Amino acid sequence: MENRVVVTGLGVITPNGNDVPTFWKAMKEGKGAVGPLTSFDASKFDSRIAAEVKGFDPALYGMSSKEVKRIDKFGQYAVAAAKQAIASAGLDLEKEDRERIGVLIGSGIGSLYTIEQQHKIYLERGPSRMSPYLIPMLIVNEASGQVGISFGLKGPNTCVATACASGSHAIGDAFRILERGDAEVMISGGTESCITRTGLGGFCALRALSTRNHEPQKASRPFDLERDGFIMAEGCGLVVLETLQHAQKRKAEIIAEIVGYGMSCDAYHITAPDPEGDGAMRAMNLALKDAKLNPEAITYINAHGTSTKLNDKLETVAIKRSLGSHAKKAMVSSTKSMTGHLLGAAGGVEFVVCSLAIKENIVPPTINYEYPDPECDLDYVPNTARKAKVNVCMSNSLGFGGHNATLVVKKFK
Repeated sequence: MENRVVVTGLGVITPNGNDVPTFWKAMKEGKGAVGPLTSFDASKFDSRIAAEVKGFDPALYGMSSKEVKRIDKFGQYAVAAAKQAIASAGLDLEKEDRERIGVLIGSGIGSLYTIEQQHKIYLERGPSRMSPYLIPMLIVNEASGQVGISFGLKGPNTCVATACASGSHAIGDAFRILERGDAEVMISGGTESCITRTGLGGFCALRALSTRNHEPQKASRPFDLERDGFIMAEGCGLVVLETLQHAQKRKAEIIAEIVGYGMSCDAYHITAPDPEGDGAMRAMNLALKDAKLNPEAITYINAHGTSTKLNDKLETVAIKRSLGSHAKKAMVSSTKSMTGHLLGAAGGVEFVVCSLAIKENIVPPTINYEYPDPECDLDYVPNTARKAKVNVCMSNSLGFGGHNATLVVKKFK
């Protein structure tokens, strides 16, 4: 018999706040975090705006200056969010069997900053002056590894790299590990920090980013007729997942229950979504089947909703194909309108949103929704958060390569 799996802890580092209360307050108030890029001179780029993490201090999370030099920023974010999530869950690691606690954190890209920095050193000073930590700092599994090391967690430890679906795939895979009983606790989600010259330049070359540089706060506008691309963002969203038996044994507060996971591939194009929304639809259908729920059970969908022309239109098509007549009744919002697109971390942060929506019965809005698009005709909770009884949430993540992941989470009973 499969274990039931519950959510007991949350942790975030985001452009909208470096702790869960601050972040959630921004989501409820519809406050965006997009602004002019500050970490480097972006004057030569078509897109000169981003949603950057501000005021992050790794020392607040127990990282020494020596450790900071050896852990890239996306790894630092993961250690910080993990510390928050463990504290939020009330998990006393001294009383736990650490061989039964695992880590599964996704990242789409890993470190571009370290590659840029060390390549510059190579060109200017030669290979002998490059850092011996170059490889450990840039590889995608660094985040999971560092969290395991920082907290002495010796259970299953792996990572996922499926572009913008990484965080959701990581949570889904952790869910499966717990269902099978291969661990009792998993720390899971996504992390990303690649707002660099290379990252920005690459996405500009793809013509994927918004160029609304004169109005940064209005640039991320999912499902709006005047959307013109996504906004690069950075950060981390992690959750503590536990088997129900383990959570109840230690009398943990249960935030929500994860009940469904579906994944699929478009098998169509390396960056463009399937023109019929087929892959995303199948991921949603599989998640519903896994959760043993009918479409009518879905209260709220946290959409992938990137603010690009194709994604928003075709995700709308996929939702309508999956949910049928109920699609018009479900609330759908894209919190990327406020956070920007955290790439591999997006699914982790958005799963935190779904968990809080269930806990507090509040659906965060899609901000900057001004001009309805006839091809996007669902209830996108425009501009203002909505109080509503939220029983079941669906979270979609759709990544380059045609990778699709859908998670279903519901009120615990």
